[in-house]
Amino acid sequence: MHRLAGYGYVLLAAALWALLGPVAKFGLAVDMAPLEIAFWRATLGGVLFAIHARRHNLTRVRRKDMPVFLLFGLVGVALFFGSYQLAVQGAGAALASILLYTAPAWVALLSRVFFRETITHGKLLALALSMTGAALVCLSGSGAGHTVTASGILFGLLSGFTYSLHYIFGKTYLKDYSSVTLYMWCLPVGALALWPWVTFSAPTVTGVTVIAVLGGVCTYGAYYAYCEGLKRLEATRVAVIANAEPVLAAILALWWWDELLSPSGYLGGMLVLAAVVLIVLDGKNRRHAA
Repeated sequence: MHRLAGYGYVLLAAALWALLGPVAKFGLAVDMAPLEIAFWRATLGGVLFAIHARRHNLTRVRRKDMPVFLLFGLVGVALFFGSYQLAVQGAGAALASILLYTAPAWVALLSRVFFRETITHGKLLALALSMTGAALVCLSGSGAGHTVTASGILFGLLSGFTYSLHYIFGKTYLKDYSSVTLYMWCLPVGALALWPWVTFSAPTVTGVTVIAVLGGVCTYGAYYAYCEGLKRLEATRVAVIANAEPVLAAILALWWWDELLSPSGYLGGMLVLAAVVLIVLDGKNRRHAA
């Protein structure tokens, strides 16, 4: 039941993160800059985590851990949030979300180095399926709905690497801290790092709504659920399950923005879903064997 709850939390986080690209495009459509969207997302998310931490007395951090928290705020928040929004602008919401999910390959490698996680045959097959699926969607382009640029692809790949660091950071520090504490400190650092690069637009109803959804739902809600899942499952397993996000994001991008993928793109999405099912079955088989 403990592991089953972990799968549920990760899938919930994936569903909430799936809104990121499609919702951000509403902000881009009213002339919000990508880095402005990233800044407000980090700021509102940080405020909500701070309120939560304050109410539950979860604000304290050991002095020796503070430099790591600050560094993660720069790389895991500022660089990640910024590169992802730039990828949405340059490659479209569907393709940006798929590029983001090159992260499982990095997670598998880093988890082996830092946590000595066993790379089972099931994990390797699931990883291969998810990476092949991501590659198929990338090669398919975004159809008639969006022009893909080289910078959009590069920013998407950068977002995948920086996103993978969330798994390593969370797995390392969730033993000692609540997820609320981690993101209460890291999100404001990321927002401050983004601030000098932001050009602010005039506020609009659409813009405020976009910020509220990205900060409240896609950041506060999603990261809280994700960390609850990460407490219960291995990092590599979490990374593969969360690959459900780009499939959901592609469906939303098609529905809201007519970002059509080619048949190979949809085949890639099916491979990603197959990888999620396989990693869950691999976990069950390992428990039965034990």
